[in-house]
Amino acid sequence: MQQPSFFGRTLYIVLTGIIALLAAGCSPSSATDKDTEPHGDMVNLVYYTIGEPDKDIKMVNDKINEVLAKKIGITITYIKVGWQEYEDRLNTMVSAGTPFDIAFATDFTAYVRRGAWLRLDDYLSNTGKDMYDIIDPIFWQGVRMDDGGIYGIPTNKELAVRQQWMYPEELVKKYNIDITKYNTLESLEPLLQMIKQKEPDYLPMELDKDSQNFFALYGYEHVIDKKLPLMVRSLDSSSKVVNIFETKEARQVLNTLRHYYKAGYLNEDAALRENQELKRGVKVFWKASDGGPLAENSWSKDRGYKVVAHPVTPELATTESLRGGIMAVSSDTKHPVECIKFLNLLNTDPELRNLFNYGIEGVHYTLDSNDQVVPIPANDANGNPIPDASPGYTGITYTQGNWFILKTMGGKNPDPINKWEQFRSSNARVVKSGLLGFTPDLSMMPIQLQNIEMVWQKYYPSLMTGSVDVNTELPKFNQELKQAGLDEVRAEVQKQLDAWRMAHK
Repeated sequence: MQQPSFFGRTLYIVLTGIIALLAAGCSPSSATDKDTEPHGDMVNLVYYTIGEPDKDIKMVNDKINEVLAKKIGITITYIKVGWQEYEDRLNTMVSAGTPFDIAFATDFTAYVRRGAWLRLDDYLSNTGKDMYDIIDPIFWQGVRMDDGGIYGIPTNKELAVRQQWMYPEELVKKYNIDITKYNTLESLEPLLQMIKQKEPDYLPMELDKDSQNFFALYGYEHVIDKKLPLMVRSLDSSSKVVNIFETKEARQVLNTLRHYYKAGYLNEDAALRENQELKRGVKVFWKASDGGPLAENSWSKDRGYKVVAHPVTPELATTESLRGGIMAVSSDTKHPVECIKFLNLLNTDPELRNLFNYGIEGVHYTLDSNDQVVPIPANDANGNPIPDASPGYTGITYTQGNWFILKTMGGKNPDPINKWEQFRSSNARVVKSGLLGFTPDLSMMPIQLQNIEMVWQKYYPSLMTGSVDVNTELPKFNQELKQAGLDEVRAEVQKQLDAWRMAHK
């Protein structure tokens, strides 16, 4: 799901759109664009989001439209596009001017720069006031751009998306492991060595080509995202912008990962493996993922066995994390008011929000005695339930609005009844990054950014999975980043950060 980033309205965008259109025409899509004509006299909104298209998505779409028609007099066409295709599909639509109304906004900042998203400030003071009031103010601070505008609706969820390391509960208990003692990559080696020797059915450590932000263990955050390898220490108000791959911390991370790869702790295909949801039943001892409080509950459901997790980064609200789950309105929509009405209802109405997340009660889930959701597994060809199979519909929770009006999950590994109280407590403890809300404008540097990303794609997956020799490849990486213009971009970001810090003292 690689996505070009930070483009202005330049010739490059036009070329990108043409290429993407050609690519889209040559390969099958994982989603079918259903009839987008309005239903009767009602306005029909076309809504795109990420996730594998569900077997029952039309059934759920029809039910959603019943609710929407009754409550606000609109309907939607609900289109899911697969994980590996979504970013290319969105880029194609924006570049080509394909009509749509609302979309899950990957690479949010870059698309704002492209003029893809509608500025929402005026709507949030009237039509969208209910959702504006219900969403945590820190989210609005995080999504507000440097022109003062708000261009998307953030998912009201945990403010700090922490890096967490997960382990199978069975092995943690078997070997009496205190997972809270393991907070650095280097500290993991005795565990990985033991698992390789004593538990051959388990992969000791799993990584993919997107890897993890292991630099956050040292207090760094990206100034935009990882495809531009410029980072700043989150809580140091005087920290300079650095190419993270020129730091001693990065060298230590890369050396450790290389050592683990050579020792056979890591999956050999890590540099090629796409980022994806956890695979059910796959036996993995250590895996890192980003999540909030109680994330191990959903990870256990995804794995099909109980996992436990320990956060290794602080409860820190960063611009990057706050922009990870945004629904945006197309700047070309013909129905801006109706878009806001829909988003406002989705964020304030429990019936609609639970329908998007869980599907239809009695078809995709039941409610237990605690009013918690128990999924109904899909059936086989003979109509018999398939044990542990997912229902015919599953929402992607972080992409579709306010969590705090969702029912909690029951069944195996149920959520605590007070789940949302625990989330609110976590949000109350959050520390705001010193860069919260900083958004550098690099629209004047499209060629440099394009070249930097090409170099990043060439080296990052292999270096960050230990798949290549660090002594040989890291100098090449840094040299080619310089040739691509990284130093020039770094200087511009530093200049803008200095000005932003002065304005926000």
